[in-house]
Amino acid sequence: MPQNDALAAFWMPFTANRQFQAAPRLLSRAEGMYYWGDDGREILDATAGLWCVNAGHGRTEITTAIAEQTRRLDFAPTFQMGHPLAFAYAERLVRMLPAPLKRVFFTNSGSEAVDTALKIARAYHFVRGEAQHTIFIGRERAYHGVGFGGLSVGGLPNNREAFGPLLEAEHLPHTLDQERNSFARGLPAFGAERADALEALIATLGAERIAAVIIEPVAGSAGVIVPPVGYLQRLRNICDRHGLLLIFDEVITGFGRLGTPFAADYFGVIPDMLTTAKGLTNGAVPMGAVFVGDQIFQAFMKGPEERIELFHGYTYSGHPLACAAGMATLDIYERESLLTRGAHVAPLFEDAVHSLRGLPLVRDIRNLGLMAAIELEPRPNAVGARGYDAQVQALQRGLLVRAAGDTIALSPPLIVEGTHLDRIIQTLRDVLRHLA
Repeated sequence: MPQNDALAAFWMPFTANRQFQAAPRLLSRAEGMYYWGDDGREILDATAGLWCVNAGHGRTEITTAIAEQTRRLDFAPTFQMGHPLAFAYAERLVRMLPAPLKRVFFTNSGSEAVDTALKIARAYHFVRGEAQHTIFIGRERAYHGVGFGGLSVGGLPNNREAFGPLLEAEHLPHTLDQERNSFARGLPAFGAERADALEALIATLGAERIAAVIIEPVAGSAGVIVPPVGYLQRLRNICDRHGLLLIFDEVITGFGRLGTPFAADYFGVIPDMLTTAKGLTNGAVPMGAVFVGDQIFQAFMKGPEERIELFHGYTYSGHPLACAAGMATLDIYERESLLTRGAHVAPLFEDAVHSLRGLPLVRDIRNLGLMAAIELEPRPNAVGARGYDAQVQALQRGLLVRAAGDTIALSPPLIVEGTHLDRIIQTLRDVLRHLA
């Protein structure tokens, strides 16, 4: 396949680079609910960029805040010193969170947030004199980023196979049960008992060896796998019974995706730590964060006050531009009630996506809040090919969707209106009929 020399230098992430260079797909600008391609075509964004542009593209308040912050203070270290905006932003975030989560550790991405949470979990046990707590419990089909920690607890084999030995981790079974729950609207009725697999792992490994359990409340990257009714509550109860830390990875579900600020609010289940990124700055500046329960933080605040309590951090932790973007993003979320708007739009969204049931190739449909998946019948001996073709065909028709294997994932910006949903669904109808 010939190489496009103008595109050769950038080794693209999670991309078939040679295939892309043969038929590039380039976005040149964005505003509101839309991208525009380098050919000038308007493209409706049905994925909030990559699950992150919750308030829509090109928000003037955010770009202005970033520009002003660049002129005032472009960078400041946060090792043994700081800048006021990082503290102000952390304080504002804490006010949004369930009460036990009172501390914020800033990172630069969801992957870094997950690895940070895992390190905090191990260090928490270490400072309490229980360093034998080293094993992590993840879940099949989970995505927790691309750091070695996230790969270890993640459950997507393709992401792991090339990278050799990882951290010691075991995995709970996933909760996708298409025999009993296909075409479920919202929370599936069956499957809460799958949480009991944690009891079996505890019996085998010993609670005294487990550092933490980490899950996505709703698995996004694997194709919007929604937890059954009562599943998360059951996990929380098991963790409490055995004294285990529970981490929620809310990189996708955080900041309004389910119609509540966080999935923890939606389900009424409070983790010991919560990771986030994406919607933290509306995708405008890379940033992640770990929200930490105060009991964990206080365990580190022992010994001489001049001693560094946690030997961990990043050059850009609490970067001034990211904090400025985050503060402006929170202003928009609050002013436009975007963190709860999804609850009002979700019924319309649900009806729209489930109207695709019965179309050619549609194997299952799943949804919760403003997340949905349309799973397609795979081609024989070509898993993922049909999903990729659907993504390309949709883009050619002016619609950006995301393919996860043979599943089309939808996560539109929280500003989505009924007219946008009509266009999304009609375009997908056209794509599915074309592929059939």
